Amino acid sequence: MKFTAYERTKQGTGASRRLRSAAKVPGIVYGAGEPAMIELDHNALFFALKKEAFHSSILEMELAGKVQQVLLRDYSMHAYRPMVMHVDFQRVDATTKVTKRVPLHFVNEDTSPAVKTEHCLINHVVNELLIQCLASQLPEYLTIDLGHLATRGQTLTVADLKLAEGIKVVTHGKRNPVLVSVTAPTVEEAAPDEAAAAVAAPAAAAASASAPAKAKAPAKDKEKANKK
Repeated sequence: MKFTAYERTKQGTGASRRLRSAAKVPGIVYGAGEPAMIELDHNALFFALKKEAFHSSILEMELAGKVQQVLLRDYSMHAYRPMVMHVDFQRVDATTKVTKRVPLHFVNEDTSPAVKTEHCLINHVVNELLIQCLASQLPEYLTIDLGHLATRGQTLTVADLKLAEGIKVVTHGKRNPVLVSVTAPTVEEAAPDEAAAAVAAPAAAAASASAPAKAKAPAKDKEKANKK
């Protein structure tokens, strides 16, 4: 993906506030040289951040007539308004080693025997992985094929992934984290209180319907006594 950035000469809280008022976003580019202060068009950046590839792939940034390869490293949003407050990028090249979170794309879930035949549920334990590799090897996403899942209790782990040479999953000390698990479908049962209330409701309705008739009986007896 390609985007355009502009050099930013003024710094400080006041300058950043004026930029945001003008629908611009202050930012910085660091790595492989001196840090550069930049500004970007807010709306263009806001909609770019909604795209998965903008977060997990090498980007081409045009700055001062030159194109640089960068990675999105961080950004901050306003506490309650849909406004980007600041953004950070890192310059990279083919030899730069990066650590980045990459989304997982699950395919063939509906056609797997576990779902189609056994009527099980497939639980996505994680939806992204932290990987380490050269910037030139960074994948936009990792595809997880679920088509061979067949039985309840079956799992897919990091060890089951087929990654290109040089790409390593960072597990933070966990030996073989589970990515996907197959579970039996759950059947919801009514709570005891709810079931008792459902049984009691018709009985209460019947009792309330017969109550007026009983109340009128003494009145008829009194009328007969007066006639006598």
